[in-house]
Formats: sequence, C-alpha cells, structure tokens
Amino acid sequence: MTDFATKPTLVGEKVTLRVLTEDDFEPMWAAFQDPEVMRLTGSHTEITAETAREWLRTRADQPDRLDLAIVDNETGLCVGEAVLNEWDSDNESCSFRILIGPTGRGRGLGTEATRLIVGYGFEKLGLHRISLEVYAFNPRARRAYEKAGFVPEGTMRHALLWNGERIDATLMSILAPDWPA
Repeated sequence: MTDFATKPTLVGEKVTLRVLTEDDFEPMWAAFQDPEVMRLTGSHTEITAETAREWLRTRADQPDRLDLAIVDNETGLCVGEAVLNEWDSDNESCSFRILIGPTGRGRGLGTEATRLIVGYGFEKLGLHRISLEVYAFNPRARRAYEKAGFVPEGTMRHALLWNGERIDATLMSILAPDWPA
C-alpha cells in the first residue's frame, strides 16, 4: 500500500532529499521570488512570506503527497524541492514537480533529485505511473526528465499564458515497468 505519510531521506551522490520544514524558509523564499523560477513553473500567483512559512510548516503532515527539500551535498544548503502529488490511489499514479532555485542550477542536481524521488515512488510506494508537464520554454528541464526515463505523451497546446504569449506544455510520464531497478 502506498504510504505518503512516511517522509524518507533519500541520499544520492550530489543531493540529499529530506522533508521540507520551516527551517528551509530562506532558500525556498529566495526561489519563490526568483523571476526565472516563476516563469519556468508558470506561477502567476505571488506568494506572501507568511503563506510560504505556513506551507513549509505543514509539509511533514501531508498523508497524500511527498514534499522533499533538495539539499546540495557539496554545500549542505537547500536549493529547491522535489514533489510527488496529485496521488490517484485507484490508478496507482501521481504527478511529479520540481523546483530548483538559482543556487542549484546547471550542476545536475535536478536530474539526480528526479531519479531519487521517482525511484522511491516506484520501488517503495508501489506506484505504477508518474507524470509531469513541462513548458516549451524549459528545454533544460525536459532533458533532465528524459535522462530520468520520462517519455513525451503529447502536447497540451496553449496551456500557459505568459506575458501575453501562449505556451505549449508537453505531458510526460514514466511507468514502473520502464524504471531501471
């Protein structure tokens, strides 16, 4: 049975994934304020500091999702988050999203974090399908997802309106039988 209530610590060569806490406020707040993060995630909503603190305070208590901090093993600092959410227990599936702040970009941290959390989803949670959406203006993320085994399923045309421009999103997924043990 899938158990999102258990919050693991997952250790890789470059990153460690652990539960997000209010102690991660400063780096996550910096990421939430970064214009590039806002654009790549398609976030139109401005987040207040108190909303961000409350959200971080509650991550360990969520029984239907897994929100993990991405910690750079080289510096020991939180550089973002990796999340399994939108759990569909009937179909043994969920969605995946990741956010990497400015201090964590360009070093393969997102690729490794993706592999760690996806592996946990299949090997420990018993999921069958993990899906995501990636915007057309984010080819770096798409390459990281493909390295982790995600395959494109289709294009969601004009899924995002960003600064007056309509942006397509690619729906991607990975299935348990395709995951290398």
